[in-house]
Amino acid sequence: MFKRQKSLTSESKREFFSQGVSRSVLKNDMRNFHSLSQLVLSAGTLKPTPLSKHSKMTHFEIEILDVQTRKPIHIVDKVTEKSTIYDIKQKFHKARPKWCPSQIGLQLECDAPFLNDYVTIQSIAASSIVTLYFTDLGQQVSWNTVFLAEYTGPLLIYLLFYLRIPYIYDAKESSRILCHPVVHLACFCHCIHYIRCLMETLFVHKVSGRHTPLTNLVTSCAFYWGFTSWIAYYINHPRYTPPLFGTRQVIISAINFLICEAGNHFINVVLAHSNHTGNNACFPNPTYNPFTWLFALVSCPNYTYEIGSWISLTIMTQTLPVGVFTLLMSIQMSLWAQKKHKFYLKKFHPYMHRKSAMIPFIL
Repeated sequence: MFKRQKSLTSESKREFFSQGVSRSVLKNDMRNFHSLSQLVLSAGTLKPTPLSKHSKMTHFEIEILDVQTRKPIHIVDKVTEKSTIYDIKQKFHKARPKWCPSQIGLQLECDAPFLNDYVTIQSIAASSIVTLYFTDLGQQVSWNTVFLAEYTGPLLIYLLFYLRIPYIYDAKESSRILCHPVVHLACFCHCIHYIRCLMETLFVHKVSGRHTPLTNLVTSCAFYWGFTSWIAYYINHPRYTPPLFGTRQVIISAINFLICEAGNHFINVVLAHSNHTGNNACFPNPTYNPFTWLFALVSCPNYTYEIGSWISLTIMTQTLPVGVFTLLMSIQMSLWAQKKHKFYLKKFHPYMHRKSAMIPFIL
């Protein structure tokens, strides 16, 4: 009996001891968890994030010299490597307000081409001091202004001759002789051409913010407006004679004119949405639109359609002024097309294989 009680007491001691040990361990665990939680809350993240190594910002000093006298005009300091030529022009304009940014031409050398506004300082800097040569470009106008003036003038001038306003033709002769149907059709085609050019200038073409000298605006307007006056005077003259082959020649030429105008428009839309610059640059490909299939043969199909329109108008009206204007435009556009074709050959050489510049298999 005594032994049994003794064993019970020993067992109860063991249970009590084990329970005491487990409670002490649990209390220690709770204390450790609490201390760990306090450490996390006070220290933030368990693993500190490594500090990013910031590269030291490089600053440049831009020395601007006069291109003729080679004397310093202004110094722009604390220029970052990401600054552009346009930023330099803005700072130069603040120091010298008489020169607007569009009038400022900057070059690396006296005979070098002018630097584009988007060129960064980092791309042209050989050291921390960059020397640029300044040229006063004179009064400048935007390219949008040039295009709008080029196209609005011929549209209005032609309509003045078509309406036969006084002091242009003889009043008695104009009222006595009726206009041939080709005169009305020529006016319609001429207006369609320049209305399309105006709409594309406003809504399709992506004209950059670059400017051109005012003299270019005067020269372009004199060329387009002068030829339009000559063309309109002959076609709308009371003694104008219809084409040699009559209605068939007029209708075929008018249809071909409208096809070329449509093709020119669709090509310009494709060019406006294509990417010619950067690492992902690509040459426009023909699409499901049949007018774009000319991309498979020439690199500048917009010029091809443009010349086709004027050739059609020349055949339709059978007049010397339209023919001379078409010849001059063909020469100018062929030069533009060859220049662009050389650029495309360098940039897209494999794709430009066996392509012509403007006329398939010829030019």
